[in-house]
Amino acid sequence: MPPRWPRRPDPKDPAYRRLADRMNLAVHVALFAAVNSGLWFVHELTGAWPRLPWVTGLWGLGLLGHAWYVLRVARYEI
Repeated sequence: MPPRWPRRPDPKDPAYRRLADRMNLAVHVALFAAVNSGLWFVHELTGAWPRLPWVTGLWGLGLLGHAWYVLRVARYEI
């Protein structure tokens, strides 16, 4: 069952913004996992992308930066 928001969504509500940022991070993590696992699977079969470690590493660093911002830096007070 999906989570339900107990009141009317308001982008100015700090709790709503916090939840939206965390859901955005979760989508980013899911896309990273899905795309990279597919790329690495094809790479192992064919060896098509010699620079794939760089792509994965840079995207992973971007993902870590996103997580750091959402979980540590962002303040949601009005």
